[in-house]
Amino acid sequence: MEPTWKLAFPVFLSFWCWGSAWEPDGNFILAAGPLTSDLLHDPSGPLGSQGAHWAAGDKDIDVCRQPLPAFLPEYLSSIRASKITHYKVFLSWAQLLPAGSSGPPDAAAVRCYRRLLQAVRAARLLPLAVLQRRAPPASASAPGPPAFADLFAHYAAFAFHAFGDLVETWFTFSDLEEATTELSRQKSRSSRLQTLADAHRGAYEIYHEKYASQGGKLSVVLRAEAASELLLEPSMSSLAKNAVDFLSLDLSYDCQSQTSVLQKLSELQTIEPKVEVFIFNLKLQDCPSTRKNPAGLLLSLFEALRKNQVLTTGFDMNIFLNCSSDSKKSWSCSLPGGLPLGAAGPWGPAPAGSSSAGSAYRTVWEAFANQPPAERDAFLQDAFPEGFLWGVSTGAFNVEGGWAEEGRGASVWDQPGPQQAAKGQATPGVASDSYHKVDSDVSLLRGLRAQVYKFSISWSRIFPTGHGCSPNLRGVAYYNRLIDSLLDSHIQPMATLFHWDLPRALQARGGWQNESVVDAFQDYAAFCFSTFGDRVKLWVTFHEPWVMSYAGYGTGQHAPGVSDPGVASFKVAHLVLKAHARAWHLYNTHHRPLQQGHVGIVLNSDWAEPLSPERPEDVRASERFLHFMLGWFAHPIFVDGDYPAALRAQIQRINKQCSSPVAQLPEFTEAEKQLLKGSADFLGLSHYTSRLISQAQQDTCIPSYDAIGGFSQHVDPAWPQTSSPWIRVVPWGIRRLLRFISLEYTRGKVPIYLAGNGIPIGESENLHDDSLRIDYFNQYINEVLKAVKKDSVDVRCYIARSLIDGFEGPSGYSQRFGLYHVNFNDSSKPRTPRKSAYFFTSIIEKNGFLTKKVKRPPPSSTAHLPPKIRAFTFPSEVPSKAKVVWEKFSNQPKFERDLFYHGTFPDGFLWGVSSSAYQIEGAWDAHDKGPSIWDNFTHTPGSNVKDNTTGDVACDSYYQLNADLNMLRALKVKAYRFSISWSRIFPTGRNSSINRHGVDYYNRLIDGLVESNIFPMVTLFHWDLPQALQDIGGWDNSSLIELFNSYADFCFRTFGDRVKFWMTFNEPTYQAWLGYGSGDFPPNVRDPGWAPYRIGHAVIKAHARVYHTYDEKYRQEQKGVISLSLGAHWAEPKSPEVPRDVEAADRMLQFSLGWFAHPIFRNGDYPDAMKWKVGNRSELQRLATSRLPSFTEEEKRYIRATADVFCLNTYSSRIVRHTTPRLTPPSYEDDQEAAAEEDPSWPAAATSRAAPWGLRRLLNWIKEEYGDVPIYVTGNGVGLSSPELEDTSRIFYHKTYINEALKAHRLDGVDLRGYAVSSLMDSFEWLNGYTVRFGLYHVDFRRENRPRTARASARYYAGVVASNGMPLPREEQFVYGQFPRGFAWSAASAAYQIEGAWRADGKGLSIWDVFSHTPLKVENDDVGDVTCDSYHKVAEDVAALQNLGVSHYRFSISWPRVLPDGTTRHINEAGLSYYSQLIDALLAANIKPQVTIYHWDLPQALQDVGGWENETTVQRFKEYANVLFQRLGHKVKFWITLNEPFVVALQGYGYGTAAPGISSRPGTAPYIAGHNLLKAHAEAWHLYNDVYRPSQNGIISITINSDWAEPRDPSSQEDVDAARRYVQFMGGWFAHPIFKNGDYNEVMKTRIRDRSLAAGLSKSRLPEFTESEKRRINGTYDFFGFNHYTTVLAYNLDYDSRDSSFDADRGVATITDRSWPDSGSSWLKMTPFGFRRILSWLKEEYNNPPIYVTENGVSQRGETNLNDTARIYYLRSYINEALKAVQDKVDLRGYTVWSVMDNFEWATGFAERFGLHFVNYTDPSLPRIPKASAKLYASITRCNGFPDPEAGPHPCLQAEDAGPTTSPKKEEDVQFLGLALGTTEAQTALYTVFSLMLLGVCGVALLSYKYCKRSKQGKTQPGQQELSPIS
Repeated sequence: MEPTWKLAFPVFLSFWCWGSAWEPDGNFILAAGPLTSDLLHDPSGPLGSQGAHWAAGDKDIDVCRQPLPAFLPEYLSSIRASKITHYKVFLSWAQLLPAGSSGPPDAAAVRCYRRLLQAVRAARLLPLAVLQRRAPPASASAPGPPAFADLFAHYAAFAFHAFGDLVETWFTFSDLEEATTELSRQKSRSSRLQTLADAHRGAYEIYHEKYASQGGKLSVVLRAEAASELLLEPSMSSLAKNAVDFLSLDLSYDCQSQTSVLQKLSELQTIEPKVEVFIFNLKLQDCPSTRKNPAGLLLSLFEALRKNQVLTTGFDMNIFLNCSSDSKKSWSCSLPGGLPLGAAGPWGPAPAGSSSAGSAYRTVWEAFANQPPAERDAFLQDAFPEGFLWGVSTGAFNVEGGWAEEGRGASVWDQPGPQQAAKGQATPGVASDSYHKVDSDVSLLRGLRAQVYKFSISWSRIFPTGHGCSPNLRGVAYYNRLIDSLLDSHIQPMATLFHWDLPRALQARGGWQNESVVDAFQDYAAFCFSTFGDRVKLWVTFHEPWVMSYAGYGTGQHAPGVSDPGVASFKVAHLVLKAHARAWHLYNTHHRPLQQGHVGIVLNSDWAEPLSPERPEDVRASERFLHFMLGWFAHPIFVDGDYPAALRAQIQRINKQCSSPVAQLPEFTEAEKQLLKGSADFLGLSHYTSRLISQAQQDTCIPSYDAIGGFSQHVDPAWPQTSSPWIRVVPWGIRRLLRFISLEYTRGKVPIYLAGNGIPIGESENLHDDSLRIDYFNQYINEVLKAVKKDSVDVRCYIARSLIDGFEGPSGYSQRFGLYHVNFNDSSKPRTPRKSAYFFTSIIEKNGFLTKKVKRPPPSSTAHLPPKIRAFTFPSEVPSKAKVVWEKFSNQPKFERDLFYHGTFPDGFLWGVSSSAYQIEGAWDAHDKGPSIWDNFTHTPGSNVKDNTTGDVACDSYYQLNADLNMLRALKVKAYRFSISWSRIFPTGRNSSINRHGVDYYNRLIDGLVESNIFPMVTLFHWDLPQALQDIGGWDNSSLIELFNSYADFCFRTFGDRVKFWMTFNEPTYQAWLGYGSGDFPPNVRDPGWAPYRIGHAVIKAHARVYHTYDEKYRQEQKGVISLSLGAHWAEPKSPEVPRDVEAADRMLQFSLGWFAHPIFRNGDYPDAMKWKVGNRSELQRLATSRLPSFTEEEKRYIRATADVFCLNTYSSRIVRHTTPRLTPPSYEDDQEAAAEEDPSWPAAATSRAAPWGLRRLLNWIKEEYGDVPIYVTGNGVGLSSPELEDTSRIFYHKTYINEALKAHRLDGVDLRGYAVSSLMDSFEWLNGYTVRFGLYHVDFRRENRPRTARASARYYAGVVASNGMPLPREEQFVYGQFPRGFAWSAASAAYQIEGAWRADGKGLSIWDVFSHTPLKVENDDVGDVTCDSYHKVAEDVAALQNLGVSHYRFSISWPRVLPDGTTRHINEAGLSYYSQLIDALLAANIKPQVTIYHWDLPQALQDVGGWENETTVQRFKEYANVLFQRLGHKVKFWITLNEPFVVALQGYGYGTAAPGISSRPGTAPYIAGHNLLKAHAEAWHLYNDVYRPSQNGIISITINSDWAEPRDPSSQEDVDAARRYVQFMGGWFAHPIFKNGDYNEVMKTRIRDRSLAAGLSKSRLPEFTESEKRRINGTYDFFGFNHYTTVLAYNLDYDSRDSSFDADRGVATITDRSWPDSGSSWLKMTPFGFRRILSWLKEEYNNPPIYVTENGVSQRGETNLNDTARIYYLRSYINEALKAVQDKVDLRGYTVWSVMDNFEWATGFAERFGLHFVNYTDPSLPRIPKASAKLYASITRCNGFPDPEAGPHPCLQAEDAGPTTSPKKEEDVQFLGLALGTTEAQTALYTVFSLMLLGVCGVALLSYKYCKRSKQGKTQPGQQELSPIS
């Protein structure tokens, strides 16, 4: 009978391994070895003492000095059979590199050691390789210590290279103390240690930089008794921190006295970060019972290690090995009892089909089974380790939307089948619209302070078909933008490759049941790694594959809806695992070396608790549940490459008991197992809840997940419910699950990333107050913390699910997981933070649950502002010298004034937002706050505040600090301007009543700002005076100056260590006037003539007092700046040429801005303009003194220069004129003697109209008036009455105002340092209450918690901040280059617009003749009877074309001029002769004609029978075209059938704004007319193609017009769709049938049909083509004729279904961007970027047809100046965009400018001028005078583009200016001095007479001069002769 200890030993060892703090796993080291020379020489020696010999280390271990023994394999196999895992191999430096490093290695030694290592691995042992123990080669120690470190590094690199494929664990030195003796020449032990430390570090760095494979590690061995002291040595202190992967010890264990060495070991655990310890050598002393009871010995050793919290990762087991030999050739070794060591060992556990006493599950379950609930639920107040990552997640199909956007292919989720249709038929088509909202989502992440964002890539967005033959570059661009935006915000991207959304194209071939999907996934992964891997360092291959296998292919509840739990489910999992492994190895081999990222997988699992713990079968079922859920995927990857034995055994069991297999579990090949094993760098875990598990009641052969697993699932009814039926709140389950994972799978070697945890709330719950979710996070995160801190589980990351609400599969949108609420009913899908978002931010900031430690970094560089400014010592003039601003700007042309300027502000520019205390804080009486005058005012009846609202709660910012900080971080602003409530700090206004609650609030606010790198800009007084001080007179009481100073002093002292920018007062002008003059504001004093001046006087003195306090007491230490914020409108003189209007404008600025600025920034006194006006008017009012107080000289010196910077608030402008107001009663307003108004054409707002150009002028005025002072715009914004989130008008406001500020800085040299938007969020807007909204963030004042939601303007402003201004987008930068050779340059006109001669030579009436002669149809009652008279001016027109250098001329033929009644019954030969003459003249000038057959001038005779509504017009048009082809076709080779049929149909037959003026049938007539126009075009095209093309060889097509449409909000799918619909209804209406398929586009057909049916009609109002008509229309083009002028911003507009019209059918409204330059046409804004985009759209939409731009140009009104700079800008930029389109491979063949000359512009008559030639309509000769734009266009046509100026002057740019073209006239006689002379003779005679007259005048002048000179000389006094007379 064996001794008891032999049986107990292995059991005990196994038990200890599972229960210790550092549980052994596949990487736990149980070591033996090494081979020694003694063993090799004397194999018969007593092996029982091997351990002692090896441990002592006194034997020569250079084993490769003789051949390796034959018994080696058998010996090593016996070692392995004893469950030893590792074997030590000592390398010999001297053997391998005899020369140290310079010579070649010893090849024989290398081969020997490789054979030895291979033998070790063949025995399934892992080598532990030691680089150096004994003496180095002689040459290595000779040169000195630096050389030794270098030589050792070289040797180490050699060893890593030579043996690295066989070794994963390395040791530099096996005995550091002994190694020091080999360096005896060193002066001291410390220096020798330093040398060895340097050598070790060099080897460590080389290994990890170049050689470390997956899991490879390196260490060094220290003697245990001296380790802690050694690591305190300066030379060695950093070893454990960053130069070892674990620490190795040589341990001598004294069984009689354990305390000393273990105490030393415990000291090692004080090292940070915690280090694992490997007992490299174990030597026993005074242990007589070792042989008898090794288990007892180990028990005492292990307990001692655990008690001292030594994190052990392995042991030297030599001392316990028993080895024996039968002969010299036979060896075997074993541990006592020969029983297995549990699950330890790198080669995996022994197969087992059921739970065992040593299983990880049982270990964990038993550890917690008897835990009292109080202990289990006790909250741990602690923090996570430093570097712990916090993040949030989403999934592509959950949030992206954009399901059919820009080439994305369909996924299995896009069209759910009937069995998996989402709740309420919801689909992920738009979802949260994240595809369009990258900036919004990233701003949310910034607000949260998230450090990592887990998102998934949509496979079908990258590869629409699932295969990589043609990646979708626009999808790639989306993810590039997302990743770049994350990194810009310092957020780490974690990209998931597959989150359940398989491309539908792959599913059609079987999806994850088809083996080929593995290859497809590898290709997709390879593309993602290559494309994004330079920036993405955390990759997830699959997210929760169990869900897809179980619900997608098992139950069929998820897409793709396959219900096959027994076969498909397991096959899918099998292929997923193979795809994962291949992707991991792909990354590991090809991408990791360069990208240095990590690839893992995210697995989901519940925790399983036995339903009846006393029933062993329930315990086994619980463990089996985990193996089926988690182990199904985790075991193959993290353990042994195969499925868990429990899973395999259960499936075998259930299949055996059924007549046919219930489940089919595929098998891995050995190669696949090797590929799977270890194929993850981390284990990602999703966990939400726990389950109670019982053994299945009875076996069944009906396949289901539970039946196959043999378990049943239950929940404890006491567990709290959530809105999700499958989630119960069981926090303690996550700790147990994490510990189980650590024991079973990761084993301390692979980190765990908690990648999904959260709960949803339901639609019926409070959508913003999610307190239940906060409780859930609080408890679950705390349990994770316990797992980390108490159980030593290596969790590195926590990711909350999810960032935003999204599409949740079968439950649709009813389950809301988001920290941010998404309003799916709003088309813009706005996101609003929930309470849980703020809670999660607090967890991130604290890194857990300890009290937040406030970090107060040094002041931001933004505080490094200029030194104290030097004020002028002299007053401003009257009017001030700043009048140069009006001289410079007031006569600017509107185009020049408003032209957008691209550029950026300087680095360090301070972007901010603003607020004020009373407007946002609320908590009006909370925590001992005193009332302010605004509290008192709003609570007083009759306050005139709209809706009688108050600021009692306002935005509740006092209680919602986290919400405000969240918004500020999201905006990326650098500064936040806020005010301190005086009465919150000092309730009575005096420092005797300090309110610590208020002080704490501002401290927390300031600390939060500083931590978020946001610069606090603090206003001390923003109108909310403590009521207690108002009760003693307020600012009328002089004592307030000192009281204000004491309040300011307290603020400087309390907050000044962090606040570096102070403002004493905000807009004191309004404070003085509104509070004390008009009495509209509190304190409601109505004394307009005196009080404002008194209050202003006191405020200036109070400001100066506070400034000096800061300057003298705090500035030197705090280094801040101080000023005050002044407010003013810009004042623009009504008539800049009238001096007194200029003086009035200047005076208004002096009364508003100069009132306070002049004393402070100039000479300490008021401006003279103010003093004189108030003084003079006071005198006229019979007052003894001026109503304006005066300063003493001492006060002036004290006040002057009391500001470091100029702070400006401005919102609008005023048009100002001089006026003489009444004298009584006296009033501040009347004293200005100026009347102000707003221009009604300026964009309106709720308060003031926008006039952005005023900001530039105001900034220039400040510069001129006060010198080059640094300026901060501290308040600028616009109030809107609409609370809508889509605040496009606010975007335009800020865009244009900021651009004017940019101009002031960049173009005018204004020293502008910062800009702050007013305001951060909606707030209490004084008398307007909550009816006017200034906020970038909407605040819902109806809800108690005042939720904040970002408006579109917030996203826009964040973009401006991120760009530091408005840089020119790369795609809009000007390019140089030439158009293709043979490019057609043309100019255009149209018959009715230029010909005139409306009744000449037999011409018939056209519909435009009739329309223009109808009253009120054409502007100014203009008619086209004469227009440019081109009918009579062929030569002049050709000359004008020659001026332009064009190669083509596009003109139209007047149908009624050729066929007066529209039919061929009578052909007007005179008309044809005119066109023939014109064509001949063109050809003679080498200009090719481009002839438009129909340009809107239908013969009235045809209109009389219905016009284009009558289908007979189609035939008449064909006949008309036939005449032209027959008569002119031999000379014309370029035909256009119709010009802009869209305009003909819609404006002529829908709106009635063009001829024939029909508007009575807007829902049908346009479509009928368009229908016939298309058929007419097709008939003409076929006629030419069939009859004339063979002989005439011309080309023929149609000209279609279209604007480009951009979405008003590019982040809204609805607006994106509206923009597309706009273009399809405009350009696509006629293009689609011709250029695509002969029929209307689906958008039009669907919408018009649906609206027709909704209105009760039986069919669509859009006519249908027959199949033969479709075939006849389709393809009737030789080119795409295209007219384009402008771009619009489009958004959806839903019309009433009863509204029958084109606009209602289209359902689109349009606006234009205010920054786009105007033209002379209301519909035309200059938008060059749209030209390139629509040309590219034509290319993509219609398969890149040849395109001729047949019209493009711009109009001006009131144009008299030939220097048409606006048109030059337009043409240059538009044509350059066309050049870019050519570079984009658009097949653009020609460009035509509209137009040659000014002409009759349809309904606007002659008011709008498009011409490159000016036509003077008042001159009967109607000369064509070239404008400057003609010269520009001529240079472009000559150069065929834009020559690069860097290439030098181009000959094409040298050309003479063209002169005017006039009609040649018959010379007539001229009467001159009674003679009848010819024109030339008369001209000569006139010049002769003029010359004679000039000569006579000069003679008289000369004689006069001589006479005067002589007379003066006679009177000259002496001494004056040297003075020259001045003429």
